[in-house]
Amino acid sequence: MDKLPLFIDGEFVASRAAGVEVTDPATQEVLCEVPFATGDEVDRAVQGAKATFETWREVPTPERARLMFAYQDVLKKNQEDLALRLCRDTGKTLEDARGEVWRGIEVVEHACSVASLMMGETVENVARGIDTYSLVQPVGVCAGITPFNFPAMVPLWMYPLAIACGNTFVLKPSEQDPTVPNRLMELLAEAGAPDGLVQVVHGGREQVDALLEHPDVRAVSFVGSAPVAKSVYAKAAANGKRVQALAGAKNHIVILPDADKDQAIASLVGATCGAAGQRCMAISAAVLVGAAVDWLPDIKTAMAAVRPGPWDDDDAAYGPQITRAAQSRILGCIERGKVEGADCLLDGSGYAVPGYPDGNWVGPTLFAGVEPGMSIYTEEIFGPVLVTSNVASLNEAIELVNANPYGNGVSIFTSSGGAARRFQREIEVGQVGINIPIPVPLPFFSFTGWKDSFFGDQHVYGKQAVRFYTETKTVTARWFDDTPVADPNMTIKLR
Repeated sequence: MDKLPLFIDGEFVASRAAGVEVTDPATQEVLCEVPFATGDEVDRAVQGAKATFETWREVPTPERARLMFAYQDVLKKNQEDLALRLCRDTGKTLEDARGEVWRGIEVVEHACSVASLMMGETVENVARGIDTYSLVQPVGVCAGITPFNFPAMVPLWMYPLAIACGNTFVLKPSEQDPTVPNRLMELLAEAGAPDGLVQVVHGGREQVDALLEHPDVRAVSFVGSAPVAKSVYAKAAANGKRVQALAGAKNHIVILPDADKDQAIASLVGATCGAAGQRCMAISAAVLVGAAVDWLPDIKTAMAAVRPGPWDDDDAAYGPQITRAAQSRILGCIERGKVEGADCLLDGSGYAVPGYPDGNWVGPTLFAGVEPGMSIYTEEIFGPVLVTSNVASLNEAIELVNANPYGNGVSIFTSSGGAARRFQREIEVGQVGINIPIPVPLPFFSFTGWKDSFFGDQHVYGKQAVRFYTETKTVTARWFDDTPVADPNMTIKLR
């Protein structure tokens, strides 16, 4: 069994640490062993990134942009290889894996425009003979801690923009599917990146804490569950670092009775079951307004037709849950929902895939009559489980969604422009879809979760990420001519 190496200073390095097994979620076959880096190895990665920063920050911005152009070209040439690696590690269907790789490449493409994104501002003659201008400069060594569900896309949300802005980066990917981040480093080196520009250390909580507490790490990006995100934010901030921590979600879809029924149901089912429900923008709660409750039988029929399976099955809609533990947690949520009195219209607990008896399967699951106090409503289940609630009006739907502590994404399906406009204005959620089930913005915007779905100030990718990975320095300058020296100024001049 191969032990996965770390990536430090431009080369793969065998860790001295023990590790844990990484298994195929469809078969339980052991794929590799991932080491949990020692404290010295984490420190070596940070120190190497710090040393590289001193030279990288001096590289002209157009040259850094050219590295991004080269990198996106290399990534595009290796799209299929990356997608196949994702399939083996995560169990995703091939089409889903291809989509993940492409969404990551889009962020690299956005990073190619870094020169225009890092422009400062100038005001000439703020006082007689005095000019003021701002410089946008990199912060230093940045760290990224990424989740299992998008092992290619989420790292690509982070380090391309960070290094394009002149920083260096230390990545700690998920220990559950860590091979693709190593491959991304090989491709970055192939594109011409200098040694030490991006480092990879593998591990778990101890390695995360080492990065959060390291005095030479200036900024931390994190994506994960809400409790961990809150903890990461608190510890990073306590150690004087800027931090962006993307957390969990309970994303709602509000369906009005005037919506296109077929479009709404198809969108709902895809957004619930796609990627086995293992994405932070999955729809997990449907609010059926008025007569839309009569669509429940059709929603059940559509969900029942969705079939999970292995990644190389062209007819499979989604793959297995990432681990046995994840599967067990979801099955526990389903059982609690039944005990609490929700009506389980479709139960995917015992789902079996022929030929894959050891897979972490959970079939599509549908609950009706769900109340806000039930655990299946309050918890992020992170599986192909949909809970539905009935309300009488749009006003009640808005109140229900706004009462939820999460604020990642929300969607409304309607044919009424007035209802949609009111919804987008009054809803307290950071990313809103109008007849769009998963409103994830493209990289020239930012991923703007609200409330308990985000801890921090500046969000990932887009202009906000550039602000996160840079500091503004304001310069006020005056150049003297041959006029006589004035007397010392002891007051605030008004002109």
